[in-house]
Amino acid sequence: MTDRVVLAFSGGLDTSVAIPFLAEQTGAEVIAVAVDVGQGGEDMEVIRKRALDCGAAESVVIDAREEFAADFCVPALQANALYMDRYPLVSALSRPLIVKHLAAAAKEFNGTHVSHGCTGKGNDQVRFEAGLAALNPSLKVIAPARDYAWTRDKAIAFAEEKGLPIDVTKKSPYSIDQNIWGRAVETGFLEDIWNSPIEDVYSYTDDPSQPREADEVVITFQAGVPVALDGRSLTPFQIIAELNRRAGAQGVGRLDMVEDRLVGIKSREVYEAPGAIALITAHMELENVTVERDVARFKRSVDQRWGELVYDGLWFSPLKNALDAFIADAQKYVSGDIRMTLHGGRAVVTGRRSETSLYDFSLATYDTGDTFDQSLAKGFVQLWSLPSKIAAARDGRLG
Repeated sequence: MTDRVVLAFSGGLDTSVAIPFLAEQTGAEVIAVAVDVGQGGEDMEVIRKRALDCGAAESVVIDAREEFAADFCVPALQANALYMDRYPLVSALSRPLIVKHLAAAAKEFNGTHVSHGCTGKGNDQVRFEAGLAALNPSLKVIAPARDYAWTRDKAIAFAEEKGLPIDVTKKSPYSIDQNIWGRAVETGFLEDIWNSPIEDVYSYTDDPSQPREADEVVITFQAGVPVALDGRSLTPFQIIAELNRRAGAQGVGRLDMVEDRLVGIKSREVYEAPGAIALITAHMELENVTVERDVARFKRSVDQRWGELVYDGLWFSPLKNALDAFIADAQKYVSGDIRMTLHGGRAVVTGRRSETSLYDFSLATYDTGDTFDQSLAKGFVQLWSLPSKIAAARDGRLG
């Protein structure tokens, strides 16, 4: 039986050329799998047909937008996932979803190999292959750009030689990856880290310095899941999409950072994630209101580790699964409304309301009605500071 290669297909030059290239190199049939994660751009039916025109034996398009939002973006939101305290895991979140569908396609079409377009310098090769190792370790992986030193020049020449039905003249100065959770831009003049980004880099966000009216929004959460905007019940995908538009119009969610890649190099990345940053800001504040102090303190370290695991391609790892269980338990009472003002590149919380709130006005107030018994505080402070007092006396005694 002929081998079959399941290819993660984007419709761009590199993966279009990969179809006949893989067929020539391996003698296998190529099954193209394109996954819609809200990246926009070309019509997915056009992409499906392009794969067939390039020689694919089968071409599959999967609308995974709602799945991506509910099963990947929402867990990241509940973990307040910000790699290096800034990056909301835009690309890292989509890879395990794509891997899941690649593994399913390999099972459906009796695939023996899986192929992706990643280079040997990036994080995505790890995310694809570590995920596949967890879901189906029998699958072999081929990465043309990495394994065959496949360059853009070679790809263009190959496409022209084979007469492939793709436009090879368009050349963006940037490498761009985007989905409903955000947009990542790198390479080109951005590789000089002294160069400032220009407005042409951005697509999801408008210039935050331009004058405009502020936008106020109320986000409703139920057990850590966003369920409504301004009182309108919506799916997570719909909420993220609307906040991308509204927060993006206010310039919210622009990031310019040098980050630590998994492969050991530092890389300059420009991100825009208006919906993600607005939602994480709101979710963090609702946790401040509803999560008990020691759980909240511990969860901050869990959130950081969760983000690192996902960035490092370990979505399907045992530790990630264990941390998921803790985070899910911590979300039980994260329900309520957060009011935010979106303006001037910032998402600022202005109001909180929750039936599960741990904020007690009568304990917090300094005015009439205060029920906090201050007479208990003196003894508490003395006992709390006793270990430090004893240690200080010892240090003084021993010089």
